[in-house]
Amino acid sequence: MKKLLRRVLLLFLLVACCVSCRKAGIPKPYGYFRIDIPEHQYQPAPLPNYPYTFVINTISYTKAVKKADEHYWIDIVYPSLNACVHCSYKPVSGNLNLLTDDAVNFVFSHAIKASAIPEQAFDNAKDQVWGVWFDLEGNTASPLQFFLTDSTHHFFRAALYFNNIPNQDSLAPVTQYIREDMQTLVETFRWK
Repeated sequence: MKKLLRRVLLLFLLVACCVSCRKAGIPKPYGYFRIDIPEHQYQPAPLPNYPYTFVINTISYTKAVKKADEHYWIDIVYPSLNACVHCSYKPVSGNLNLLTDDAVNFVFSHAIKASAIPEQAFDNAKDQVWGVWFDLEGNTASPLQFFLTDSTHHFFRAALYFNNIPNQDSLAPVTQYIREDMQTLVETFRWK
């Protein structure tokens, strides 16, 4: 009986040593969903009776925004990318400085989270479209914003927002994709 007990104990110790010689587990970081981004394809934005026109990506759509005393406001919605470009329009009537100051102040209200806010002027004298493009770097709520004007009658402002908590690293491919769409919007923008 003692021999049997010794053999069982020896077998148990041998099995315990073999099982316990594995590497310790390492916790994995949180993963992000893979985002399949389609090719860019554009179509004219369906904006009848609006004082402006431009092209949008075929994976997005425009939605009119109803606000008291505000006309011609729209959202460009990207349902598959969980994003929206909020666009506002104001007529200019001697208040261009106030409108541009308001747009710039709105951009710089994100300075708390932004690591940098480079800006770039846009000039299309042929179609009387001038403006400024803002690229907000860091984990800001709105990574891209711009405003356009003809300096006498029209003022248009747009800002990209995601419908989730901003994380610059995980949203970078989507932000770059929509950046190209917004740049195309600016380049094809015309006053009616």
